[in-house]
Amino acid sequence: MSTRILVVYYSATGNTAALASALAEGAREAGAEVRVRTVRETAPPEAVASNPRWQAWVDSGPHHEYATLADLEWADGLAVGSPTRFGGPAAQLKSFLDSTGGLWAQGKLADKVATSFTTASTAHGGLEATVLATNNIFYHWGAIVLPLGYGDPHLKESGNPYGGSFVSRKSAAPDDLALGALTRQGKRLATITTHVATGLKADDNR
Repeated sequence: MSTRILVVYYSATGNTAALASALAEGAREAGAEVRVRTVRETAPPEAVASNPRWQAWVDSGPHHEYATLADLEWADGLAVGSPTRFGGPAAQLKSFLDSTGGLWAQGKLADKVATSFTTASTAHGGLEATVLATNNIFYHWGAIVLPLGYGDPHLKESGNPYGGSFVSRKSAAPDDLALGALTRQGKRLATITTHVATGLKADDNR
């Protein structure tokens, strides 16, 4: 059976969605079975309408199926992505993650490999803080937190060992450097998850 990878994201204008797609492609290239899921928009309509790009993204969606708890239970490993909101993940994504208490209580999120990624509009707008804040949830699950690291030369150029990220200056779309980092993050996630899942299954069969 192929390693099962879940990519869950929230995107307001499409940038985080583009990173999610690149990560998913990397995981597929590494042989994983991949589900890409988004979460529901919960911001007030007037807030969405205040940004034409946000409104256009909402009007053209949903861009993937909505994530469910069953998706989380299905996955061997997962990647979670959000634009930064004051140094943390967006409320829309956090609301979904906050609904996982039942799975956590049953121990069904433990030992999954988990990684995170983010976008921001400024270079020091909270990229690393958002990744670290998202990872805090994984610690409580008992998941195995996977950083991006600097193991690939490309990642030394993209510059964020915590998790893939992109700074969208003047509403720019993710560039090849950022997308390349996310593809590598997906490959790394699928590869390490395969090792962990294989080891866990071997233990179960003893």
